[in-house]
Amino acid sequence: MVRQQKDYNTAVYCRLSKDDGKLTESSSIQTQKEMLTQYVRQQGWKLAGIYVDDGFSGLDFDRPDFKRMLEDIDNGKINCVVTKDLSRLGRNYLEAGAYLEVYFPERGVRYIALNDGVDTLDAINNDLAPFKNILNEMYARDVSRKVKSAKKTRFMQGMFLGTSAPYGYKKSPKNKHLLIIDEEVAPVVRRIFALAKQGFGIARIRQVLTDEKIMRPGAYSEISYDRYFAGNEDKRYIWSNNSVRDILRNPVYAGHLAGYKRPAISMKNQKRPCRQPEEWVIIENTHEPIISKEDFELVQRLIKSRRVNTSTGYDNIFSGLVKCADCGYAMRTSSANRRKRPEPIDNVGYFCNNYGIYGKKACTQHWIEARDLHSVVLEDIKKHARLAIKDNGKLIKKISEKISTQNKLELSNLLKEQKLYKTRLAEIDKIFTQLYEDRATKKISDRNFTVMTEKYETEQTNLDEKIKHIENKLSESQKSIEDTKSWVNLIKQYADTIELDASMLNELIEKITISEPEIIDGERLQTVSIYYRFVGCIE
Repeated sequence: MVRQQKDYNTAVYCRLSKDDGKLTESSSIQTQKEMLTQYVRQQGWKLAGIYVDDGFSGLDFDRPDFKRMLEDIDNGKINCVVTKDLSRLGRNYLEAGAYLEVYFPERGVRYIALNDGVDTLDAINNDLAPFKNILNEMYARDVSRKVKSAKKTRFMQGMFLGTSAPYGYKKSPKNKHLLIIDEEVAPVVRRIFALAKQGFGIARIRQVLTDEKIMRPGAYSEISYDRYFAGNEDKRYIWSNNSVRDILRNPVYAGHLAGYKRPAISMKNQKRPCRQPEEWVIIENTHEPIISKEDFELVQRLIKSRRVNTSTGYDNIFSGLVKCADCGYAMRTSSANRRKRPEPIDNVGYFCNNYGIYGKKACTQHWIEARDLHSVVLEDIKKHARLAIKDNGKLIKKISEKISTQNKLELSNLLKEQKLYKTRLAEIDKIFTQLYEDRATKKISDRNFTVMTEKYETEQTNLDEKIKHIENKLSESQKSIEDTKSWVNLIKQYADTIELDASMLNELIEKITISEPEIIDGERLQTVSIYYRFVGCIE
């Protein structure tokens, strides 16, 4: 129990919310100090110490000076604590209540919240403290919601809200929420993406940057990490896999802002588990890109298509591209059951992963030799590349006609649906006009008017969304011609290629499907369908 005594060794505790904190002590902290020290002197008590946590949330009790004060209490240096109000002690009502009702009484410490009239020696007012703690937490929750809402609004408007700009960028001197390219290190970012496009893995890129003594992001950052490099300057040039991976996966380099990568679990639980890139919130085209959208997407495909070197030493450049023609599952590599040959590619084949996991009840093997797959794909790329050089107009026409034939029925149906929906929208407009007239002449009650208008407004909204979806589809079909021209220009450069690599494959190809082989007249025949990006399967 708290002892009632005349003299106290008193601790003055001051805190200011992290939302209002500054690098130097704020005037509010100074006001708290003056008020509380004056009170202690007026009581004739000894001032044991002043403890200040400036810029710390009341929801978190892991504060440096608060912990120091608790240590002094445990060591018997303090037997009275004074704060301006209960919220200065903390805004988490459970933890604040534990200190008031358990911790302080057990150690014979008197607690006073001056402005709230709370004094642990005053039982009546002390009974009100839990309710005040709850109100303090409710206030903190309300502030937290408003701050999060304001930040989300600014982020959705494309404003950069980070403390420091990501590597390769800097904040605009005219607008701290706008990123501009830092030309001093942007070439390093371009180099990293260029190496990734060439098929370099993250570890290999890291080694290249380290060997060339390119300063790592932490050493270049506007936030000083000099103490980390003290005594070993070479550390400034040692890149980590995480640094390279973070750059390659960050949409900021394609001109987009990515947010909510690690959102807090709750107001009280500040743990921030990482989200997968597909769960991030992306705001597109907010600033000038360092990397083109196409190159960024290509690198993401390469990252996802991790190539695993098997015991044969085969580099699986087709990873993520080869699919079973029947079940759609990915094809995985396996060693061929034969005497080992000098070339790794001749010791490996692909088979359906669905078959590999569940057996014949799920699918069949669809086995194809890696060498055969390589030869077929290489020849198809060279054939279309040569045709593009010889007569790109003919190739464009051929692809366009194929796409047109495939999409002709779909486009016809879309146009019919669009006409039907627009006709219905016009009918609803007439219905609304009639409803307003009937209401004005009292032919329909206000209740029925409300029910009918809500019904037709819902239908109107659904029709608008369907029409917008159709318009997007029609727009995509018109875009196919431009995509075809882009693909033809892209494939031209591979007319004389003699070897495939992962970068080339992911740049040109969407997927490759492998059929189950058939034996016809003693010959093993198998269909390999190559679906090129933008244009699909040409033949």
